[in-house]
Amino acid sequence: MRNPGKRNFCGRTRREFIWQSGAGFGAAALASMMSREGLLSTAGASESGFVNPLAAKPPHFAPKAKSVIFLFMYGGPSHIDTFDYKPKMLGMDGKTVDVKTFGRGGHRNQGRIVEPRWKFAQHGQCGKWVSTLFPNLAGHVDDIAFMHSMTADSPIHGSAMLMMNSGKILSGSPALGSWVNYGLGSVNENLPGFVVMLDSKGGPISGAKNWSSGYMPATYAGTVFRADGSPILNLRAPKDMTPEIQRDLLNSIQSANSRHLAQRESNSDLASRVASYELAYQMQSAAPEAVDLSQEDQRTKDMYGVDQGETNDFGRRCMIARRLVQRGVRFVQLYSGGAHNDDNWDAHGDLEVNHNRHAGRTDKPIAALLTDLKQRGMLDETLVVWGGEFGRQPTAEYANGSGRDHNAYGFTMWMAGGGIKGGVSVGTTDELGSAAVEKPMHVKNLHATILHQMGLDPNALSYFYSGLDQKLVGVEEIEPIHEIIA
Repeated sequence: MRNPGKRNFCGRTRREFIWQSGAGFGAAALASMMSREGLLSTAGASESGFVNPLAAKPPHFAPKAKSVIFLFMYGGPSHIDTFDYKPKMLGMDGKTVDVKTFGRGGHRNQGRIVEPRWKFAQHGQCGKWVSTLFPNLAGHVDDIAFMHSMTADSPIHGSAMLMMNSGKILSGSPALGSWVNYGLGSVNENLPGFVVMLDSKGGPISGAKNWSSGYMPATYAGTVFRADGSPILNLRAPKDMTPEIQRDLLNSIQSANSRHLAQRESNSDLASRVASYELAYQMQSAAPEAVDLSQEDQRTKDMYGVDQGETNDFGRRCMIARRLVQRGVRFVQLYSGGAHNDDNWDAHGDLEVNHNRHAGRTDKPIAALLTDLKQRGMLDETLVVWGGEFGRQPTAEYANGSGRDHNAYGFTMWMAGGGIKGGVSVGTTDELGSAAVEKPMHVKNLHATILHQMGLDPNALSYFYSGLDQKLVGVEEIEPIHEIIA
């Protein structure tokens, strides 16, 4: 005899079907949002004890920055052709010298010098030498701190990308943006705390591993935004989700047993998924508005190079990055370069063609971003970071041509805003730019500096996993780069 307490699929009412199929994550998320708005019993809300993992959290100490914009030059820009002036290389073009290098081509003890292909000139009150690759950015050197002796553990793109993004050369660890998202939460419940915007040419090697939350809940992972069209794919509600069905779902949730929801929400993994569904619901209206550049005046668009050929893509994304941090997004990462070969900064063949292309696409937008943030009084609280996964060697990779191999022994990155000193340069590489010689700095020091400026102690911020208090900077004490901190 059939159990009268159970019904087959066809015997369910529409209301029962919606509730029974959606009483898990989606219903819990909507119930949590409704309880905050006072649409459900206050007793149910208090009994559930639901804690949104994305709720804003206090920093360890007073922060200098509220948000980070990481301008990632994927492929590895050449430091000796951009910001690390090496006058002793002039006149050495084609000369074979003894120099130890390690890149894609392996270990070498000799190489043919490729003289810097762009002229350098001094700029700003600080007199910083900058190549003609960045004529617009050169006007902002008094706001920038250059780190000329960065080092990393790998000269191979995949592992070097993971290290720059997560502090580890192997996949499976949370990205820097995830750590910031986890440590501070979000001050805007309608937008993600960690946003990634990719180059129109494609994504970087290893893909989503570069913005993964690793062993943390997926709530803290980066959310990929598009600069054109709908910012996030599949964000809109399904067409068959009619107002009548939504009303039935609402009525079902209102009549649900709040104690049942409380039991479900006591699970931390479920809490993270609930928060993710909430965020998706809220973003349906907030995300399109955040990327709507029609709200910007023409002068600002022109400054960023929007709708101006080569600068349009990166310019749009830089402007959106400013709009996102205005709206409380903690961490925004923009990639310059995607896919393979000369679609990114990986100049193995013709250095001039490659770097002219990518600098031409990014110089004006980056300068505009710094100008715009400063004019709006936002640069002091927005930390801007520029760099790739490594630099490039002073010698040619092949018998002919100007292409340079990878260089993780010494390269340049820079920061601006967010409590960083302007017009300073820290560390040096040797006279050929092959390796750091004065104050070598590791990627971990870079990460520690970013966390520090956001009010987080890099040696105290941890997440318990696999029996250990895991940290972005690892188990050893890591110091921020104090020389660049104002």
